[in-house]
Amino acid sequence: MTKSVLRTARKTTKTSRRQDYSSSTKRALLDSATALFTDHGYAGTSLDEVVAAARVTKGALYHHFPSKLALFENVFLRVQERTTADIEKAIKATKDPWERAQIGLDKFLEVCREPQFRRICMQEGPVALGHERWQEAEKAASYGIVRGAVDDLLADLGDVEQLGEAFTAVFYGAIRSASEYVADAEDPDAASEDVQASIGALLAGLRMMPAHGA
Repeated sequence: MTKSVLRTARKTTKTSRRQDYSSSTKRALLDSATALFTDHGYAGTSLDEVVAAARVTKGALYHHFPSKLALFENVFLRVQERTTADIEKAIKATKDPWERAQIGLDKFLEVCREPQFRRICMQEGPVALGHERWQEAEKAASYGIVRGAVDDLLADLGDVEQLGEAFTAVFYGAIRSASEYVADAEDPDAASEDVQASIGALLAGLRMMPAHGA
């Protein structure tokens, strides 16, 4: 019985080490690919450069990612997920729905000015993934946050919750367009200030809206 337990323990340890190595290899590949895609774009980055920067073999790369496109998509999704997590963390600073909406907008526009998000998610994403897949991934990452913010705003106004779907579509479209506007601008900071003023005006108008049926 003791020998059996020892054999099981050894197998478990070996399996754990292989999993740890595989996980660290994948992380190294994603880190190096993220830096290279940010600096050189999708077309300007080769898999040879990625494996060299990660200090792994080409075989190790193909073990985790069957193609350059699959690698880019994983990088794209990881950047999107981190952005979503950062925004969700920021808006937890207050319970006031209007402040939460403003904080969320400010944080998102801040992210849109960061080179990594601008290049990978806004500029390279539509080209590498195709516009339809890019839209799907972007919506999956951010639509829920917008819907939650809109629902909270309408609940604060009272008796207008049935307008949630329409308002969410309007604000989501506005924020998507705003992110592209900021990402493509020669002066992202100035573009961000213009967007903040524009969407701020929309929020101010919404706040003045009377309760439905009033």
